[in-house]
Amino acid sequence: MTDTLIPVFDGHNDTLLRHVMNEGTTKQVSFFEENKTGHIDLPRARKGGFTGGLFAMFTPSKYDDTSGVPFDPEDPANFAEIDQLGALNFTNKMFAMARKFEKESQGDVIIARSVAEARSAMAEGKLAMIMHIEGAEAIDADLKALEVLYASGLRSIGPVWSRKNIFADGVPMAFPSSPDTGSGLTDRGRELIKNSNDMGVMIDLSHITEKGFWDVAELSTKPLVASHSNAHALSPSARNLTDKQLDAMRESKGLAGLNYHVAFLREDGAHDVDTSLDVLVRHTAYLVEKLGEDGVALGSDYDGCLVPSELKDVAGLPKLIQCFRSAGFGEKLIRKIASENWLNVLERTGL
Repeated sequence: MTDTLIPVFDGHNDTLLRHVMNEGTTKQVSFFEENKTGHIDLPRARKGGFTGGLFAMFTPSKYDDTSGVPFDPEDPANFAEIDQLGALNFTNKMFAMARKFEKESQGDVIIARSVAEARSAMAEGKLAMIMHIEGAEAIDADLKALEVLYASGLRSIGPVWSRKNIFADGVPMAFPSSPDTGSGLTDRGRELIKNSNDMGVMIDLSHITEKGFWDVAELSTKPLVASHSNAHALSPSARNLTDKQLDAMRESKGLAGLNYHVAFLREDGAHDVDTSLDVLVRHTAYLVEKLGEDGVALGSDYDGCLVPSELKDVAGLPKLIQCFRSAGFGEKLIRKIASENWLNVLERTGL
């Protein structure tokens, strides 16, 4: 392992959600102190070379649940549709948490509103946050909230999480399963895509159904991006991307971000943290083969998934980088996967 950390810009984490849900409870911790819980805090980010990323704002179906009970993927209540005003209020809490991180960091954390701002912050050793919504329930049918959220710093939207809303349908956490599980974009969803294109807001396809994917592919003028999805050919989860989808993403000069969740990596779909990092390398190599060297990046899903125990948290990123080296990835390709590909595709989107 080399002494110099490779800078990482990551496509997806749920760190804001974790801090909002734990605020005022015994689980509350400081983002500026090294913790033994969760995956990301600023000290561990610096240890791992994590210099920026898309910070997701996801509203759980049970967003007012303070019981502390872990998320159960088998409980239908966790996938129930939610109301727009409740989702907007909860999203505002996550925006406020991001602003709190920025304010209390004394310049070490920056909410970046453009790729240029992100590059500048990263070059200065700061943590660059680009704000992303996972599941657009916070946005009303007339898209007025989209304008307000954009003014606050929103630059990326996943129209759906794994549930239906007024814009589209999402894929379930199903294994084994095709991503062809439901309907595509609604008329309101089409307007959301068009307006996002015009505003320079990236559209994230990681949770959308296959029909929805092809609706976006037909409508959007921007690169097709899936921020945290893997190869369906290697792990047949509904959350992963088929070869046909990958072909369309390559043609659009899009990108896929490698998800570290073990169930989206393993051939058997097991929720087993005793999963070798070689499986992450295998998915990465496959995605490079299908998408090209400019179309693959990292989309960890930190603070929202089960990562391999060897990787553990954001401080473990150098272990993954070393696995890429051991697999024969050159330094130029590694740097592209680690950060440059994300920044370039965001530029192509209009940020």
